[in-house]
Amino acid sequence: MMMEVEWPSCLDEYEKLVIRMNTPRVVIDNGACSTATLVKVDSARRYGNLLEAVQILTDLNLSIKKAYVSSDGRWFMDVFHVTDKNGEKLTDESVISYLEQSLGMTNYRSSEGFNGATTALELTGTDRVGLLSEVFAVLADLQCDVVEAKVWTHSGRIASLIYVKDCNSGSPIEDRQKIDIIVARLRSVLKGDNDIRSAKTSVSMAVTHPERRLHQMMFADRDYERKPIFKSNANNSPAVTVQNCTERGYSVVYVQCKDRTKLLFDVIFTLTDMEYVVFHATINTAEERAYLEFYIRHSDGTPISSEAERQRVIQCLKAAIQRRASEGVKLELCTTDRPGLLADVTRTFRENGLNVTRAEISTTDDMVLNTFYVTDAMGSAADPKIIESIRQRIGLSNLIVKELPSSYHQTIEREEQTHGVGGAVLFTLGSMVRRNLYNLGLIKSCS
Repeated sequence: MMMEVEWPSCLDEYEKLVIRMNTPRVVIDNGACSTATLVKVDSARRYGNLLEAVQILTDLNLSIKKAYVSSDGRWFMDVFHVTDKNGEKLTDESVISYLEQSLGMTNYRSSEGFNGATTALELTGTDRVGLLSEVFAVLADLQCDVVEAKVWTHSGRIASLIYVKDCNSGSPIEDRQKIDIIVARLRSVLKGDNDIRSAKTSVSMAVTHPERRLHQMMFADRDYERKPIFKSNANNSPAVTVQNCTERGYSVVYVQCKDRTKLLFDVIFTLTDMEYVVFHATINTAEERAYLEFYIRHSDGTPISSEAERQRVIQCLKAAIQRRASEGVKLELCTTDRPGLLADVTRTFRENGLNVTRAEISTTDDMVLNTFYVTDAMGSAADPKIIESIRQRIGLSNLIVKELPSSYHQTIEREEQTHGVGGAVLFTLGSMVRRNLYNLGLIKSCS
């Protein structure tokens, strides 16, 4: 399917030709592949256009299963194999039409971020158990209503974008004195006892794409240079290598890691933000693994020129991938909004020794849909009994377990293998784990 262009009557044939040459040609094809919809974009590349195309796809929560980028001079062809959130081909005509129109613009204009008459707060600092609870408690105390928020953590650091409005007026907070009080109170919370220098709080007036901004905030905080506080699962650690292809004048970046939503966006954004241009690329996914290969140059046409620069690219790509790769239990809160709700929920997490490693807060009308990834205080999988206790307190129908880390399932498998070898006690523990998972609704039987 290809978008038809309606030409203004005032254009002559030469003007139409020039527009055609500079306008991306978009084809949405549901017949070429049995498992995915092909999205093809041919264009005269401008700096950042590949990122914009990937962002348009990922902002629609589409999964990119395969992709190919190739260039010949200034002309580029991008091919994406995409599926919807259920792993199916695209059939919604409104989505297909939106893709054709958005990708077909000479200058892409994808959604920039939340722009609902709010005040944007930017926070960075040292992560700790209960920090988010303290932040939301301060905002509740200062009569700030949290409308939207995104929180990322990595290597012991936290970055957050929080969009607020005044609880009483429902308007953005513009009073300079109140803004200064909010910033000072939040900075004091972020500093804690040991983060006097690096804690930062600011108010942003610019409307930016929140996930781009979070990457930039963590990059500026130099999280890529910091060592992880907790030992991560080795199977989930990305492998990144960078080599120079001297005969063709490119640097070649290879990435292997666990596949996940928005992975390609995170990698492409990091390369683009570091002022590299992707000329060729191949992306494949298989059995929950992703394999990415990029041929890049600087924006001035030169490849990577030093070992220090090569190591920096590797560090930054690993950090970009890991910022969103949460290992915690995914909890979803859906309930009627009320003042202080976020402060109460996150305080409950803190009182039970849970740390929020990532969060997405959204409000529509009077309803909230919040997602939290939580671990215990040491970064390990949270105890199912604690999760169940928290659900009982907040409301079983309000707080739902949406996803468990792989360590839960590995625990069950190990205990099933141990049973019969000589451990009635282990069998009892295994039964307890299964019973808790059954109560959480994540396995069909606890027998």
